[in-house]
Amino acid sequence: QVQLVESGGGLVQPGGSLRLSCVASGTIFSSDRMGWYRQAPGNQRELVAFITTGGTTNYADSVKGRFAISRDNAKSTVYLQMNSLKPEDTAVYYCNLYRFFLERNYWGQGAQVTVSS
Repeated sequence: QVQLVESGGGLVQPGGSLRLSCVASGTIFSSDRMGWYRQAPGNQRELVAFITTGGTTNYADSVKGRFAISRDNAKSTVYLQMNSLKPEDTAVYYCNLYRFFLERNYWGQGAQVTVSS
């Protein structure tokens, strides 16, 4: 079983920065992909970014150039550095681990990020 625990959410002014962290516990495989999704009120959950064990990354167009995802495999931790935040970035951010050989997603409990003046 896999457990994901996020931290680092909060309230920030437009233009500010936040860093989210997610620690995975349980059995983690080298093929597992980790990433971040977000869901704003009334919207569907959407991909923000993901990163493979080898460091390959992918970003939503809306966050390219502003957000950076990174991963510490030794600590089973994934980070999301969010810069130049906009009000439209306000959402609950969910940590995700995708296990390819099971075609299964694991989710964290979510971290609220609010961008407002």
